[in-house]
Amino acid sequence: MKTLLDIDSGLMEKLLEAAGTRVKKTAVVTAIKSYIEARKREQLADLVGNYEFGYSAEDLERMREDGQGRH
Repeated sequence: MKTLLDIDSGLMEKLLEAAGTRVKKTAVVTAIKSYIEARKREQLADLVGNYEFGYSAEDLERMREDGQGRH
Protein backbone atom coordinates (compact mmCIF):
# COMPACT_ATOMS: atom_id res chain seq x y z
CA MET A 1 0.00 0.00 0.00
CA LYS A 2 1.39 3.37 -0.97
CA THR A 3 1.27 6.02 1.74
CA LEU A 4 2.57 9.57 1.80
CA LEU A 5 4.12 10.53 5.15
CA ASP A 6 5.57 13.84 6.30
CA ILE A 7 8.33 12.73 8.71
CA ASP A 8 10.74 15.09 10.45
CA SER A 9 14.10 14.80 8.65
CA GLY A 10 16.07 14.56 11.90
CA LEU A 11 13.84 11.76 13.14
CA MET A 12 14.19 9.94 9.82
CA GLU A 13 17.98 10.21 9.97
CA LYS A 14 17.96 8.73 13.48
CA LEU A 15 15.69 5.93 12.29
CA LEU A 16 17.87 5.18 9.28
CA GLU A 17 20.93 4.98 11.53
CA ALA A 18 19.17 2.81 14.12
CA ALA A 19 17.84 0.47 11.42
CA GLY A 20 21.27 0.22 9.81
CA THR A 21 20.03 1.13 6.36
CA ARG A 22 19.87 4.08 3.97
CA VAL A 23 16.57 2.89 2.47
CA LYS A 24 13.67 4.81 4.03
CA LYS A 25 11.06 2.17 3.23
CA THR A 26 13.16 -0.51 4.93
CA ALA A 27 13.66 1.67 7.99
CA VAL A 28 9.97 2.53 8.32
CA VAL A 29 8.84 -1.08 7.84
CA THR A 30 11.41 -2.23 10.41
CA ALA A 31 10.17 0.40 12.88
CA ILE A 32 6.54 -0.60 12.37
CA LYS A 33 7.32 -4.29 12.90
CA SER A 34 9.36 -3.48 16.00
CA TYR A 35 6.53 -1.39 17.42
CA ILE A 36 3.97 -4.15 16.81
CA GLU A 37 6.19 -6.77 18.47
CA ALA A 38 6.82 -4.48 21.45
CA ARG A 39 3.08 -3.96 21.90
CA LYS A 40 2.50 -7.74 21.75
CA ARG A 41 5.13 -8.24 24.47
CA GLU A 42 3.50 -5.54 26.61
CA GLN A 43 0.09 -7.16 26.19
CA LEU A 44 1.51 -10.57 27.17
CA ALA A 45 3.26 -9.04 30.18
CA ASP A 46 -0.06 -7.52 31.26
CA LEU A 47 -1.55 -11.04 31.34
CA VAL A 48 1.06 -12.35 33.78
CA GLY A 49 -0.68 -13.10 37.03
CA ASN A 50 -4.11 -12.54 35.52
CA TYR A 51 -4.64 -15.94 33.96
CA GLU A 52 -5.68 -19.08 35.83
CA PHE A 53 -4.26 -22.11 34.05
CA GLY A 54 -4.92 -24.79 36.64
CA TYR A 55 -1.60 -25.17 38.45
CA SER A 56 -0.41 -23.35 41.53
CA ALA A 57 3.19 -22.28 42.00
CA GLU A 58 3.54 -25.19 44.43
CA ASP A 59 2.19 -27.65 41.84
CA LEU A 60 4.67 -26.41 39.25
CA GLU A 61 7.57 -26.63 41.70
CA ARG A 62 6.57 -30.18 42.68
CA MET A 63 6.35 -31.20 39.01
CA ARG A 64 9.76 -29.67 38.35
CA GLU A 65 11.30 -31.55 41.27
CA ASP A 66 9.66 -34.80 40.17
CA GLY A 67 10.97 -34.34 36.63
CA GLN A 68 7.47 -34.33 35.14
CA GLY A 69 8.06 -31.10 33.26
CA ARG A 70 10.96 -32.51 31.24
CA HIS A 71 10.68 -34.11 27.81
